[in-house]
Formats: sequence, C-alpha cells, structure tokens
Amino acid sequence: MNLFFASFIPGLQNFIAETARERLVDVKIHKLLDGAVLFETETSYDKLNFFCFNNIFAVISIMEHAEKSGSPETKVMLEKYIKAAIKTSNTKEAAEIIANNSKNIRTFRIVVSAENIPASVDENLRTEAEKYISRLSGLKINRSLPDTEFWFLFRREDREQEQNFSCFMKRLTLRPSWEKTLHKGELPPPLAWTMCRLARPAHNDIVLDPFCGYGSIADAALKHFHIQKFFACDNDREAASYISERFKKRKNENFTFYRNDFSGLPLIIGEKSVDVIVTDPPWGHYREINENDFYTKMFEVFGKLLKEGGRVVVLCANNCLKGAAPSGFKAQDSIPILLSGRKAVIYRFMYSL
Repeated sequence: MNLFFASFIPGLQNFIAETARERLVDVKIHKLLDGAVLFETETSYDKLNFFCFNNIFAVISIMEHAEKSGSPETKVMLEKYIKAAIKTSNTKEAAEIIANNSKNIRTFRIVVSAENIPASVDENLRTEAEKYISRLSGLKINRSLPDTEFWFLFRREDREQEQNFSCFMKRLTLRPSWEKTLHKGELPPPLAWTMCRLARPAHNDIVLDPFCGYGSIADAALKHFHIQKFFACDNDREAASYISERFKKRKNENFTFYRNDFSGLPLIIGEKSVDVIVTDPPWGHYREINENDFYTKMFEVFGKLLKEGGRVVVLCANNCLKGAAPSGFKAQDSIPILLSGRKAVIYRFMYSL
C-alpha cells in the first residue's frame, strides 16, 4: 500500500473525502484535516490523477504524539522526530521511497515545517539528515534550487486534545507557488478543477464561464472532463488577449471565446442553450461593482441561458450572493473556503423553470 499526504485549499475537506472514495475503491483515509489529508491506497502516484491537490507527498514514516505544542516545545519535538526518523526509516519500504527517483531528479533539499510555517532546527541535525538522505538516494544536496524536497512536517490534528503528529515525506509535486505564477485574480488550477467536478459535467453538456478571466476554468474543463462544448466570455481586454493565445490550438468545435459583456450572451449563443455554468464573477476587489444590482442581473442572465435542470457553480466572496438567487435557483451547497487569505464560498445551484 502507498501512504500519501496531500495539501488542498482549506475548507474542502468533505469534497476531498468524497472524491477520494469515489475514485479509489480501496482508499483508507487516516487523517482528514483543514487543508490536508493522509490517505492510503494501492494506486501509485502516477495513476492518482487528483487535480484538486496543491501538493502530494509520499510518506516515509509517521509518528503520533500528544505533547503540548508551543514555540520551544514544537522545535524540540521536531528535532526529536527527525532523529527518530533517521533511526527508524532504515526499512526496505522507506529506503525504496527515498531512492525511487526519476532520471531528472538529481538534487534535493530538506524542508522543516510546523503548522505550515517554515521552522528552524539545529544545523548539525539538518546536515546529518541531509547525509542520510543523500546516502540512500544518491542525490546531491542543493538548498537553493533542488529537483525535489524531503519534508519533516509537524501538524496538529486536534487542538483541544493536543493530538499531534509528525511526518517524514518526499514531495512528489514540485512547482512554484500559485501566487507567483498566476495573474491577479486568476484561479489556481486545483480550485478550477474542483469547481468543474462539483458541477458534474456530462459527456454531451454545453458548459459556460461568462466571467472567464484568464481561462483557468475553461482549461480544467477541457483537459479533464468529457464535454461537448465550452463557451468562454469576458470583456476585459488583457484577459481576452491572453485567453485567445492560450486556447488558439483548440479546435473551434469544442471551444469558443467571446469578448463581450455577459449580459449579451443570450442573444449570442441562444437562450436555453447551456447545461452547466461554472464561473468566478467579479467580487469587487479588482473591478468596481454594485453588488446587489450586479448579482441580481447575473442570475437573470443565467436563467435565460440555462436549460431545465441546469447546474451552476459560482465562487464568490463570503455571503455576497445571499438573497441574490431567485426562486428558480435551488441552492444545493455552499462550501466556505480560504483562498489566498480571503474568505470565499463555492455555491452550487440547480435551475428549474
């Protein structure tokens, strides 16, 4: 069995558990935390195909402990665990995880984290751990720009009962932080995938994002879901230029972009022509809007576009859609999340005439 630790956008715990159980018949979820999950499965990493995770790690060893946390105690606990991990990770299984790297992986570094915050440890202990990993893996140490990372992680599982655990893990995904690579206001790909999955698009569905921005939702839908057609729309010049370039290789029959205000879409693509709407409308942070008027108008346009039984998934700032959806839109879910430090909600509606 393979033991994985994966991080995700805080607030999506129930969605992550549901998705894991749907896609992995043998999955065993050991810990489901706010923003992280520890799970076991026979499925190997290359066949997981989970696009809702920010990062995935292969767990080499794990230790449960109930010691009180706090700045000095946490550092002592981490150093104690690192020493124990070096001693107890000499099993065949642990050595295989450490040593199993592709030809492109030649260097590594160690990351020490306590509650998602980088932590410092004794330099001699760090060097000892680096030598241990280097000996088993054959990799060279590179603390600046490594090809992979080995993590010593401390997490609280239950703050009240002071149930804590530490993991020694190898990072399987290595990418820059989304904040450094995305445009302002652009959705992280894991969130775009999550929103598409919540909409449950079917093979013959027509899907629309009327506020597509830089195209994260369109990209997720076309890459990972079997749909008939995707319509994208935005009236921002910069976003329009970017999305046109991003999707220029797409065949015209399954993707169409309109640089237009969303209110004109019923005339452009036709009323009652859309099965699914997945979108991230303006929140008022980067574009000034009158919230009450804007969201009321938005649902009015959605009602013209959607077929009977159509589904809507909308990401918006906390509580901003409260009372905006008319009676034809039946709320199915509202999932509070934390996105780049801001409170947001994913709303899911079913439309009925």
